[in-house]
Amino acid sequence: QVQLVESGGGLVQAGGSLRLSCAASGRTVSSYVMGWFRQAPGKDREFVATITWSGNTYYEDAMKGRFTISRDNAKNTVYLQMNDLKPEDTAIYYCATTRAYPVITALGYTYWGQGTQVTVSS
Repeated sequence: QVQLVESGGGLVQAGGSLRLSCAASGRTVSSYVMGWFRQAPGKDREFVATITWSGNTYYEDAMKGRFTISRDNAKNTVYLQMNDLKPEDTAIYYCATTRAYPVITALGYTYWGQGTQVTVSS
């Protein structure tokens, strides 16, 4: 079993930044590929970015240049730095684990956190 806990969400004005964290615990989490997804009200869960244990990254095209995924294996933590936030980035952000790379569909992920709310005001 793997437990994931996201944090760092909140309310921010357009153009601002947030850094989300995902703390993982459980069996050999450092070997997992980690991903971030988001889900806005009334919409499907959307892929944001993914990162391997060695630091290879893959992004949804719309997030490139504004979002940066990183991980600290010693701390079992994955981060999502979000810059130049826009109102359309408002969503619940989830981290999740998978064994393959790159996986951009939610069905390909096994363990999920409870999510953290990000709200961007205009």
